[in-house]
Amino acid sequence: MAERRDFYEVLGVNRNADADEIQRAYRKLVRAYHPDVNKDPGAEDRFKEISEAYSVLSDPETRRRYDAFGHDFRQVPPDVDPADWARARSRAGAGARAGAGGGRWRSAGAEDFGFGTDEGIDLEDLLGGMFGGRGRRQWGPVPGADQEAELTLTVEEAYHGGRRSITLPGGRRLDVTIPPGVTNGQRIRLAGQGGHGSEGAQPGDLHLIVRIADHPRYRVEGRDIYAPLPLAPWEAALGATVAVDTPGGEAKVKVPPGTSTGRRLRLKGRGMPSPRGAAGDFYAESRIMVPPRLTDEERRLFEQLAAVSHFDPRRRS
Repeated sequence: MAERRDFYEVLGVNRNADADEIQRAYRKLVRAYHPDVNKDPGAEDRFKEISEAYSVLSDPETRRRYDAFGHDFRQVPPDVDPADWARARSRAGAGARAGAGGGRWRSAGAEDFGFGTDEGIDLEDLLGGMFGGRGRRQWGPVPGADQEAELTLTVEEAYHGGRRSITLPGGRRLDVTIPPGVTNGQRIRLAGQGGHGSEGAQPGDLHLIVRIADHPRYRVEGRDIYAPLPLAPWEAALGATVAVDTPGGEAKVKVPPGTSTGRRLRLKGRGMPSPRGAAGDFYAESRIMVPPRLTDEERRLFEQLAAVSHFDPRRRS
């Protein structure tokens, strides 16, 4: 029977790894080896190995016992000192090597735990008898793995929220409730919709990572929304109140006299809503536009303005 791999080696982390490192390594491996995604013949066995390693190392107490006793940690009684256990295993191994020469042998380590001095004792059989068979390799149910998937939304969908039907790898369809005001990178947790657990264990969760798609008009940064605001030259020069479209509907923005291209006009609270605090802001970014073709009257007026104006946009103040 092949020797079992160290759980830290299975997850590809060192023995000093913290809980976050272990979780990140586990999620990365799950995405690579989950049977619903990876159809290689050995992927399912690798996935089970990864899940078992994570179930042990993600629990602080179980991890402590694994660090102390290795793969025997489920066999060892709670009050056994790790040093005593190591000595017992060492003596049992020495006895086994002596027995290989043809003689009968006694488990030298068993005596240290008060298990008597019977000859021909196998340590694993002995522990199994003492603890109702728990010394045998019985790993028990393994909880399902958490899984991740991306959920791409338009700016309007992210703003308003609502229901959305998604299709996961393998053809599974889910109806998802999207809360209003989700932001780029935010996670939506669907409890129990992740990987299946073994032997009736609880399934994992599915985490949907929100990605807001590029929009022809809006740019989203956090909860703030930016959009261009086209202005006629006279609106920018004289000032005006103009309508602007936002994801939440039309709003009015006041353009101060003397507005140049690039000026940001803020509409407080008209950005992405927030379920636990203030909404973001909406910024209208001025863009001064000129008529592509002038009428005779427009040309006359612009020429008249050019003749009387001393404004030079290239002169440094």
